[in-house]
Formats: sequence, structure tokens, C-alpha cells
Amino acid sequence: MSRTARVRAVRLGPRSLAALAMTSAVGVVAFCWPFLAPPSSQLSAHAQDAPWLFAGLLVLLVAVVAATISESALGPKAVAMLGVLAATGAALRPIGAGTAGIEPMFFLMVLSGRVLGPGFGFALGSVTMFASALLTGGVGPWLPFQMLSMGWFAMGAGLLPGGTSAPARAESGLRGRWRGRIELLMLAGYGFLAAFAYGTVMNLAGWPFLSTAASNISFDAGAPVGTNLARFVAYCVATSFGWDLGRAVCTVALTLVLGPAVLRALRRATRRAAFETAVTFDAPGR
Repeated sequence: MSRTARVRAVRLGPRSLAALAMTSAVGVVAFCWPFLAPPSSQLSAHAQDAPWLFAGLLVLLVAVVAATISESALGPKAVAMLGVLAATGAALRPIGAGTAGIEPMFFLMVLSGRVLGPGFGFALGSVTMFASALLTGGVGPWLPFQMLSMGWFAMGAGLLPGGTSAPARAESGLRGRWRGRIELLMLAGYGFLAAFAYGTVMNLAGWPFLSTAASNISFDAGAPVGTNLARFVAYCVATSFGWDLGRAVCTVALTLVLGPAVLRALRRATRRAAFETAVTFDAPGR
């Protein structure tokens, strides 16, 4: 494999890593606060307002991460690639989204994160979810949570063994072993598990909105952690298991069927774009 085949569209420098780590940490708290806040806390007392608070905070933090990543090395070629893939993902999301959780965009996020790296994957996942929300009218307090979750989803694919995040010295060894059928199976397995993980964390974002009077599986601010955890598991099984299963199966099927062609196309586009090569202009008359 040539040197240009392993370049990343977005390099995560120290500032980008710090901003991403901070945002992810706050995101974990935003998702898991029902299990972290004691029943006597003011946050539990305002269970219906807490998701709005965290949604506003996540908007700011995701914007900080996007700005920090763009300052690192998001050149015009990477911006063009980001725009094309985000538009494609946004267009794919409505296809079948109303039927058993069939969402083709997830397999594209997996393959793009794999080829273009974790930094590009996080930016792509966030931008794609934002664009698709504008396209489908799905803007609400859940959108920041969706953006962060999809950013994690695509970033995770870039962190898999043998990807662009592997050290350069492993180019002919580690990367060579994670290609072909093994790579497809790995990506399909990741897509299956990550599709369920995405659905689970998104359930955490909407679960506290339910009133305890509405259902015995809703969040109860006065209940102990064990009780709320059992309620949450029951909530996931009752409301989203079938949807998440459809998303996972769709992601696996598309990865196995279309994965080889899409991976080749993305890698070819990455090599030709030469993201890390500076654009130069010849002097007139030369």
C-alpha cells in the first residue's frame, strides 16, 4: 500500500483530542445522569428539564470540537469530502427509516470512519446527523444527543485494528492482516454491536422525559439506581429492541454486500485527494 493510502483527512492533534475527550466526558454525564445523580439532588428534582439543559450544553461542546478539529488540518479537500459524504448520509437516512429501523446511513458511517480515520469519522457523524435532521424536520432537544452518538459511532470504526489510526510502522504488517474478508467481518460485527449501542444511548436521552405516572418503566427520580436500571432495561426491550435489531441487521447486510465496492471507492478517493499534500501553484509562464 502506498504512503498516501494511509493518510487521514483530519489529524487529531493535542487540542482536538483534549476537546473531544472533554465533550465525550460531558456527553457520558448527559446520557447517564439518571444513574449518577442522587435522588435528593436538584438535577433529579428537575428530571423533565435536565435533558434540555444537557442538550444546550452539548450543542456548544460539539461546536467547540468541530472548530478545534477544523483548526487542526481540515483543508478544502477534506471539507469537500465531508460535504459529499454528509449529504449522501443525510439522503440515505429517510430511506426505510419508518420501517423496522432500516437506516442505510449507518453502514456508510462505519465504512467512512474506517477509511478516513476517527477524527474525520466524528466530524462526519455529527454533521450528517445535523443535516439529516434539517432535511427530515427532526430538530429538537434530542438532536445534540444524536449528533454526539453518531460522532462516536463513526469515530469508533476509525479506531478498529488496522485502520488509519494504526502506527505507520505497521503499514505492511498489521494493516495487511486486516483487509479483505476479515476486515468486512470485523466491520459488520462492529456495525451490529454499535447499532444496538446507538439505540441504547439514545434511549437514555429520551427516557427521563417520561412521567412516572405514565408507565412503570419510566424514570423515577426518587427510586434507587438498581430500580431505575431495571426500569431502563425494560424500557429498551419494550420500545426499541425491534427497531435496533432492524438497524443492526441492515448495517451488517449492506456492509457485507456493498462494503468491498464502497471501501475501494473511499480509499481511491482518499489517495487521489492527497489530503496532506499542500496545494501549490506554478508561476506564470512556467
